Amino acid sequence: MAVVELTRPSPHVALVRVNRPDARNALNKDVRTLINGYFSELSEDTETRAIVLAGSDKYFIAGGDIREMNSRPTVTHAILADRTTNLMTCKKPVIAAVNGYALGGGCEYAMQCDIVIASEGATFGQPEVKLGLVPGAGGTQRLPRVVGKHNAMYMLLTGRFITAADALRIGLVSETVPGNCDARALEIAEEIAALPPLTVMQIKDAVLSGADIPLSSALQIERKAHELMYGTQDMREGTNAFSEKRKPEFKGQ
Repeated sequence: MAVVELTRPSPHVALVRVNRPDARNALNKDVRTLINGYFSELSEDTETRAIVLAGSDKYFIAGGDIREMNSRPTVTHAILADRTTNLMTCKKPVIAAVNGYALGGGCEYAMQCDIVIASEGATFGQPEVKLGLVPGAGGTQRLPRVVGKHNAMYMLLTGRFITAADALRIGLVSETVPGNCDARALEIAEEIAALPPLTVMQIKDAVLSGADIPLSSALQIERKAHELMYGTQDMREGTNAFSEKRKPEFKGQ
């Protein structure tokens, strides 16, 4: 059985699930390589319109594989370490379904997603400091941008875990649900997949491209994305369906 599985639970929706129950879904080289491969494939797949990244009931991803880290010399590890950049750069919207623990790399992977749905029993944390490590997948950079400096420093410098309720309060999570949250994440993915895919991708690109540049430049990105949509068939379908009071059928054209 693969340590990362790709399934298609409904039309235009892909589910990428980490499956290392014996290791608490820890990120080893095989997991990172498969995630990279799947997200590279799905980013370019015209049939895929939304993606859910999930783990198990008890563990979303419990961090990096400590044994694998200790097996490499320091310099070799630094040079050869695999970075899961294809999750971060995926063109399609990605929804994290966080059940159980999202720690270290798991918390960082959730932050790379566009929407985070969590079980009310989920736990988040960046405990790397307790191992003498600095977070290596965006913890020191993405976390402050998501939750603010003081909340980020609290998590990063103490290594303490926070509940799903606290994660929701500080903006790390989009929504919490009782019990397993996979169904809710898939529901949202299906809702997005029913919308015009070119528009969805342009919205994601505009948000991410404009996040760390001056507002005036970011607004130019938005304006160009807005104008670009006038050349799509889906825009015509959407406006016509609104006028005709019917459900639109978007084709990604």
